[in-house]
Amino acid sequence: MPDPTPDPQRDVRPTLEAVAALAGVSRATASRVVNGGAGVRQPLVDQVRKAVDELGYIPNHAARTLVTRRNGAVAVIIDEPEFRIFSDPFFSRQIRGISRELNAHDAQLVLLLVEGSGDFDRVTRYLAGGHVDGVLAFSLHTDDELPAIIRRFRVPTVYGGRPEHQSSGGDTPQVPYVDCDNRGGAREAVRHLVSLGRRRIAHIAGPRDQTSALDRIDGYHDVLPDAGSELVVEGDFTAEGGARAMAGLLEARPDVDAVFVSNDLMASGALRVLRERGVRVPEDVAVVGFDDMTSVAEAAEPPLTTVRQDVEGMGRLMVRLLMERLNSDTGTWPESVVTPTELVRRASA
Repeated sequence: MPDPTPDPQRDVRPTLEAVAALAGVSRATASRVVNGGAGVRQPLVDQVRKAVDELGYIPNHAARTLVTRRNGAVAVIIDEPEFRIFSDPFFSRQIRGISRELNAHDAQLVLLLVEGSGDFDRVTRYLAGGHVDGVLAFSLHTDDELPAIIRRFRVPTVYGGRPEHQSSGGDTPQVPYVDCDNRGGAREAVRHLVSLGRRRIAHIAGPRDQTSALDRIDGYHDVLPDAGSELVVEGDFTAEGGARAMAGLLEARPDVDAVFVSNDLMASGALRVLRERGVRVPEDVAVVGFDDMTSVAEAAEPPLTTVRQDVEGMGRLMVRLLMERLNSDTGTWPESVVTPTELVRRASA
């Protein structure tokens, strides 16, 4: 004999049938409204939405996917080791901008990290499974497999940063990207150091397999075309990499009187080495960074003059471009966006 005791765990969520009955429409009409379908007159749409609100109905995700052919999810793919993702404030800012904009579009963020070649197989399987509506990919490297994977499965994509494979023409599809004016920002930083009367200006560059680092090197050489190769040393966008590069630079060129550093984390490491060596900043050596990560720049000793890029805003722009592509009836791609930079002056230069 069935147990008459009510089960508190029993599913008592309102059904689509209940929504249809309260709205005075058929189940099919209610389904089209709540799952984003078209072809329903506005008065009926308003009735169904009112019933949804009154009952607290939550649409079934599987049913919505069948109607809209959308998963309501976007993959964010970052080709960097995990320790960098969670230690570099650049990534947290960009992800925050992406997350906030996806929330505004009622879409879910799915974070995929790529640390080694084996991870590309996992990402390939995930994208092949059709789990997401689109991809936002950033921190790409020149030997990256991601662009080829994305092209293979024709997943709508927006890149964060100019991808190297699009720097030249040819038949490669031009996928939109969002980037800052890396070259122009670097020029402004170096011109500022020149205006201070500095004559032996060095550059601690980022990894040369990333276009942002290459563009900043080009900006440095735009202002100082005759700078010797010993004045440009490569770092890895980490504080430790900046410290190593600064130490090596002081050994090779102890007469250096200014340094433009390709990001704020490396600049913080360079400042630490200068302080340990008894080199005064900015009296002996002026230092300018790039990014304006305030948690790094304002905490530096002395506070860091740097080039500001709107990292969170760029994350939001990536989502907007992707949504523009997904909602396009013609399937055309939106144009890429390059955002301006601004020199923020503090005590280091």
